[in-house]
Amino acid sequence: MGTDTNIRTIEWLGDSVRLIDQTRLPLEFVHKETRDYRDIAESIRRLEVRGAPAIGVAAAMGITLAALEHQALSPDEFRAEVSSAAEFLNSTRPTAVNLAWAVARMLKVLRDPAVVDPHEAVRRLSAEAVSICEEDRELSRRIGEYGAALIDDGDGVLTHCNAGGLATAEGGTALAVIFAAVEQRKGVRAFADETRPLLQGARLTAWEFRQRGIDVTLLCDSAAASAMARGWVTKVVVGADRIARNGDVANKIGTFPLALAAREHGVPFYVAAPFSTLDPSLSSGALIPIEERDGSEVTEIQGVRVAPEGVSVYNPAFDVTPARLVTAIVTDAGVFRAPYEDTLFRDGTGLEA
Repeated sequence: MGTDTNIRTIEWLGDSVRLIDQTRLPLEFVHKETRDYRDIAESIRRLEVRGAPAIGVAAAMGITLAALEHQALSPDEFRAEVSSAAEFLNSTRPTAVNLAWAVARMLKVLRDPAVVDPHEAVRRLSAEAVSICEEDRELSRRIGEYGAALIDDGDGVLTHCNAGGLATAEGGTALAVIFAAVEQRKGVRAFADETRPLLQGARLTAWEFRQRGIDVTLLCDSAAASAMARGWVTKVVVGADRIARNGDVANKIGTFPLALAAREHGVPFYVAAPFSTLDPSLSSGALIPIEERDGSEVTEIQGVRVAPEGVSVYNPAFDVTPARLVTAIVTDAGVFRAPYEDTLFRDGTGLEA
């Protein structure tokens, strides 16, 4: 594929959606195209499209596909069918609040009493989905700019899972910070956890760095603390799937122990996320729903069993990092520090004005 600094994870093509099948990376770069919202739901479940911002964009486009499918119905039937499709898409993954946020935006358009004609509703929904996608691209750019100011020349920066262009519409969140620092010619050394059990760091993050011509050192998850102890890692930047009002952060499983290791070694631990990841309705991370995935993701590697038959498996997709371990949260509106309820969530509804 060659060096690519503009990975477009998902695109609206007017009457269909094209997305990168991330389950095929890094060995194959394959696009998948569909006109069926059910395929979008399955792609989210199967992690063909993943990353909190990206699945929000995917759901918005999936709702538009449902609207196209049902536009010949009466207005009442049309709204009922599209609402049902929206609920179906919203149920695919419970932790990432961006999904519910995007679905809510689309339903607001669908339920506008001024829009009666289904064909007009399709036009409006299509425009909203494209707006959500374009906004996400711009948010990634701003997150990168704000976050790069936290990175010093010569830093060793570690990231976990994949919070790059593949996790967003384009650009990334945590990786956008590192990419921007590199573009500013700061001598950054990049590190990526492999991120068990599905190896998003090894398969996706390392691939994104290589696509941009950036050297990266891949670590098994349990080597991160040793890399800090050696002084190789001087900053940690991760993404987020949901941030509670007190600043507790849900992110890919393994983030919490990474934050503990960073605290032990005096390494700043930063979280990068767009405003759509904020959830002011939850007072703390204890209330964040944590998705549990099939045990085969742990007992098998690419379909090959590596654990005894019948063994019990605990396979949460995410963990919650307490706000006390988070040095700062980088958003498209700037860098925020604790107490987050008074800064990031000043009025209890979102970003400070």
